[in-house]
Amino acid sequence: MSGADIVVQVLADEGTKVLFGYSGGAILPVYDAIFRYNAMHRDADGRDPLALIVPANEQGAGFMASGFARASGGVGVAVVTSGPGATNLVTPIRDALADSIPMVAICGQVPTAALGSDAFQEAPVANIMGACAKHVFLVTDASQLEATLRTAFELARSGRPGPVVVDIPKNVQNIVQPFDGARHLPIPGYRRRLEALEHARLGDADCGRLLDALAQARRPLVYAGGGVVASGAAPALRAFSRAFGLPVVTSLMGLGVMDTRDPLALHMLGMHGTAYANYAVEDCDFLLVLGARFDDRVAGVPDKFAPRARFIAQIDIDPAEVGKVKAVDWAHVGQLGASLERIAQHARSRGVNLQLDAWHAHLAGLKRVHAMNYDRASPLLQPQAVIEAINRQTCGRAIIATGVGQHQMWSAQFFDFAEPRHWLTSGSMGTMGFGLPAAIGAQFAHPEATVIDVDGDGSIRMNVGELETVATYGLPLKIVLLNNHGDGMVRQWQKLFFKSRYSATDKNLHTKDFVRAAQADGIVWARRLERKEELEATVAEFLAVAGPAFLEVVVDPDAGVYPMVGPGASYAQMITGDFIPSRETPAPVDAEASTTHMF
Repeated sequence: MSGADIVVQVLADEGTKVLFGYSGGAILPVYDAIFRYNAMHRDADGRDPLALIVPANEQGAGFMASGFARASGGVGVAVVTSGPGATNLVTPIRDALADSIPMVAICGQVPTAALGSDAFQEAPVANIMGACAKHVFLVTDASQLEATLRTAFELARSGRPGPVVVDIPKNVQNIVQPFDGARHLPIPGYRRRLEALEHARLGDADCGRLLDALAQARRPLVYAGGGVVASGAAPALRAFSRAFGLPVVTSLMGLGVMDTRDPLALHMLGMHGTAYANYAVEDCDFLLVLGARFDDRVAGVPDKFAPRARFIAQIDIDPAEVGKVKAVDWAHVGQLGASLERIAQHARSRGVNLQLDAWHAHLAGLKRVHAMNYDRASPLLQPQAVIEAINRQTCGRAIIATGVGQHQMWSAQFFDFAEPRHWLTSGSMGTMGFGLPAAIGAQFAHPEATVIDVDGDGSIRMNVGELETVATYGLPLKIVLLNNHGDGMVRQWQKLFFKSRYSATDKNLHTKDFVRAAQADGIVWARRLERKEELEATVAEFLAVAGPAFLEVVVDPDAGVYPMVGPGASYAQMITGDFIPSRETPAPVDAEASTTHMF
C-alpha cells in the first residue's frame, strides 16, 4: 500500500466513521485515498464508511473532532494540510489536552528533503504542538507509518486521554510498502505504567483507612470532575452515592455524572457554581475527590477550599494531579470505577451504615433558601428564562454545547443533565468559538439526538462560518444565540472589579444581522426573538423544526452571572447577586490587587 492508503486503512481498523478536515497540497494523497476507499466500500444506501466532513476552516475541524469525542466517548479525528492548516489546529489541540479529550490529528507536511528549508506551507508542527498535545509524531521513516498511527490511537484513548498529532511528510504518504495490519511502536515504559494503573487495586488497609474517616464524618461530600466522565465511571459513582447517601457536587466538566435532578446532586461548585453547592463545600467535614484537579475556578484559594474538611481523599488516573494544588490525607492512583466498587464492597463487608439525616436536611435547606434565581419580574428577556424554557421541553435529555462566556455559565447553571456526555464545553481553555463546531461534531456522533448549541454574540463570531457547514450537511442542529451586544462576561468583571471601565468590551456590536447571516448560509428557519411573551411558543416551534434552526434572542444586556466567587475570594465571600440570598455578607475583595486572574 501507499502511505496514504495505510493512513486510511488504519483509520478504518480503529473504528473511525467520521473525519473532519480541510484539504491542501501536502495532504492530497490522503484525501485521494479516502475518496478511493469510500468508492470501493460504499454501502447499498450510498453511505461512505469514512464520512469526510469539510468545515469552514481547520479550527472548526478540530473542535468538531473534539465535540464528536466528547459526545461519543470515542476518538475524534481531524485531517488537515501543512503550514496554516496545521497551525489552525493548535487551539483545538491545546483545548483537548486541557480537558483530557481523545483526539488524533493527522497533518500533512512538506517532503522530508524539504524539512527545515522554509518550504511553501512548512511549519515546525512537532515543535509548535509539542507543548499542546499529549504526544506528537513526525514520521520521517515510511516503514514506521502504520505502527505510528496505531500507537497514536492507543495513546489518545488510554490512561488520561488526550490529543495526539501525527505529522506526515508528503513523500511518506506516497511511498509504497508492505502493510502488516497490526503493528504498534514499542513504548514499553508507557505500557508498563498503563498496566500498573489497570492492576492498581485498593487493599483492605487502604479501604479501611478511608472508611474509618468516612464513618467518623457527619457531613461527607463527593466532589466529582471530568475524569468521571472520561473513565465511564458515572454508573459506579451513582451507585456509590446512593448506597451510602453521599451528596455530590461536580465541576463544570463533571456535569451529568449525577442526574442533576437527583436529590443527592448539588449541581456545580466553583466560581459560578450554585450557592448551595459552594456552601456545602464550606460546611463539609469529609471530602472525596474523584477525577477532579482542584482547578483554580474551583479552588481559587486552595488553603480556604473546604476549610472544615478534616479528611480529604482523592482518586485519579494521573499521579501528577494528586496533591498538586491542595494537599490530601489519602490518595489512590487507578481506575475510578473499579476503585469505587472496591470501596463499596469493603464497606458492605464491614457493615458500614452512615447516619446522615441531619446533613441531608441541612443540604435540603441550603437548596431551598439559596436556590438559583434571577430577575423574573423584568420586562426584558432574561437569558436564564430562555434556558429554562428550552430545558422544560428537552427534560435534561438534549446534548448541550456552548461557546464561552456568560451564556456558558447560565447553561451550566440552569440546564438539567440526566446523563454524562450531554454537556460539551471548553472548560480549562475557555475557548470562544468552541460551541458551534463542537455541536456539529456531537450531531455526527449522535445523528438522532437533539443537539443544541447555546452561544453568545461574541463567541459565535469566532467560528460563525460553520453555520454554512450545518446547512451543507442538513444537520438537525439547533442554535440559540443569546445576544447581549458585547462580551458580557468580561464586561461583568469590569463592572464589578474595574469600576465600570469598559475597555474594549462596550463596543456596541449591533451591525451584524445574525438572522440574515444564518439565512445566507442556508438555514431556512432563522428567527429573532425580542418579546418576553413570545418565549414559550417560539422555543416550542424552534425545537420542533425537522432540520437546522437558528434562534437569536435579544436578552437583557445587564443580566449577570451569579453566584460569583471573585478573584482572591473564598466561597464564604461568594457574591450571590440581588436574587439569590446570601447567608452572610461577603467580605470586600480588592480584585485589582489580587494575583488571581480571570483567564
